[in-house]
Amino acid sequence: MERIYLDNNATTMIDPEVFKVMEPFLKDKFGNPNSLHSFGTEVHKDMIKALDQLYAGINASDESDIIINSCATEGNNTVLKGIYFDFIQNSDKKHIITSQIEHPAVSHTINFLESLGTKVTRLPVSPEGLITPDSLKEAIIKDETALVSIMWANNETGLINPVKELAKIAHENGALFHTDAVQAIGKVKVDVQDTEVDFLTFSAHKFHGPKGVGGLYIRENLELTPLFHGGEQMAGKRAGTVNVPGMVAMGYAMELATSTEALEYENKFVRSLRDRLEDVINSLDDTIVIGDRNYRTPNTILASFKGIEGESFLWDLNQNGIAASTGSACSSEDLEADPTFVAMSIDADLAHTGVRFSLSRFNTEDEIDRVIEVVKKSVKRLREISSTYVKGE
Repeated sequence: MERIYLDNNATTMIDPEVFKVMEPFLKDKFGNPNSLHSFGTEVHKDMIKALDQLYAGINASDESDIIINSCATEGNNTVLKGIYFDFIQNSDKKHIITSQIEHPAVSHTINFLESLGTKVTRLPVSPEGLITPDSLKEAIIKDETALVSIMWANNETGLINPVKELAKIAHENGALFHTDAVQAIGKVKVDVQDTEVDFLTFSAHKFHGPKGVGGLYIRENLELTPLFHGGEQMAGKRAGTVNVPGMVAMGYAMELATSTEALEYENKFVRSLRDRLEDVINSLDDTIVIGDRNYRTPNTILASFKGIEGESFLWDLNQNGIAASTGSACSSEDLEADPTFVAMSIDADLAHTGVRFSLSRFNTEDEIDRVIEVVKKSVKRLREISSTYVKGE
């Protein structure tokens, strides 16, 4: 049976071209780039090339830093805990603003900092599921807010926050601005000059690179207390032997994902596939797609199917070779509801029926035709055996 992968917000397949570039560094080109012998020096230039590709991908200046690390979780921890040591502990700025819809890599870290005495404000979302500039203006405290941390695009809904305006408000009030851009890179234009973000995190496996490698952008003239102490790698800002294979692969994956042609493809072809599937879902009775498609990343649909538990639907899809994911972290009302659904005031019944379809540039028209066929049949079958579904109620 043909398998169709529509869970690209969780992780992506490594691009075969990226793997080709990475492969020599897993076998023959294994030297430590900080060594002075030929094994080290021959890979050092590849490490520099990868950094250049990353800088170009987000339009970072040469004076800024990109710290190579293991993933966006590490990058987010570095920013938030660095701010704690640099500001919260040692200045009058003891306030962090974040949102109610952040990924656990941010929200759980901030919960930890709050337990240490950090003052935290969590912005709600609008009825459209977005963080608004007005809500930030009301919450920010001039000379007290050290950092504003708002994700660029939400992993579940795909909704894109107005990061440019939010960063401007943060700076006007003397605060730094951090964004988790994991779900944005390769889907929309990410330009750190245009948006004026101070810290930005990303992870290679979200844009067809390998797992286990990510990056943290730090704007020029800014310093952060390192999360890891040890050797002098990354100019002492992130100790540990550099993951050269991952770094080289991430650089090339970034180049492929952020080119003008790639973003046009994502925003035309991938969007057209997404919209075709979404139109069919919207045509079914008692279904809801979360968020206006014009404010979402072009690959994401989060839909609720009344009367069908998300996990049951996923099982049915999987039996037909289709990989998607639940929009809710649980299927039982006894368990805690997903924070994104809670923040959006989505009805608990709908929250427990959420299924996320996230496409990539490797999906085809034939695959989406097959998914549409299966979705129609599964929704009909599952509702026929549902003990709770009543049409139109």
